[in-house]
Amino acid sequence: MRSVLAVIASAIVLSGVAHAQGPAVEKGYVEGVAQSAFGNVTTQSYGVEFGATVRPDLQIFGEFGKIKSVASSAFTSDADRIAGALTQLQPASVAVSAKQPVVFFGGGAKYRPSSNLKVQPYVLGGVGLARVKSDVTFTLGGAEATESALAPFVTLGSDLSGTVTRPMLTLGAGATWPAWQSLIVDFQYRWGRIFAEDAGITTNRAGVGIGVRF
Repeated sequence: MRSVLAVIASAIVLSGVAHAQGPAVEKGYVEGVAQSAFGNVTTQSYGVEFGATVRPDLQIFGEFGKIKSVASSAFTSDADRIAGALTQLQPASVAVSAKQPVVFFGGGAKYRPSSNLKVQPYVLGGVGLARVKSDVTFTLGGAEATESALAPFVTLGSDLSGTVTRPMLTLGAGATWPAWQSLIVDFQYRWGRIFAEDAGITTNRAGVGIGVRF
């Protein structure tokens, strides 16, 4: 009986030691992200991503970020036409800047298939909201024109001014590299679709995230 108890006690101790020396379970991560954004226009995007591990091959994630502009050729052409009209209607030189910055947030699921590689590949899908601002600025004679200064000549419609919030779908893929201890480097690509009223806006973001896992 004593021998049996000794064997059981030894097994419990060895099991505890093995568990203590085993690999730590990743609970989650947080990272800062810098990306090149391309589609209607080539620009930059940046933001923050964070996630929690549900099981070894599955994480839930959230993200918050900004794309500097998603302005289409139709949007910039409309702004250029207004600039042309201003050139005809008043004597000062005219210049125009037309951008559509986007602030977005969302979340979803990230699937990480089992791999023998040190780098962990993944695919993901998520939904969220995107706030699109139509930011058109005219300068007259080198000075930025206010709304009151433009009023005698033109009135900007909703297609060139204002802010809208629309649903956004995100799909993506990438690979996470454990660079050093808890430091991770995330090589990533994200495809997005903003469901605007008149026409959808497609976004592409490719870049890198640097963060920590815990």
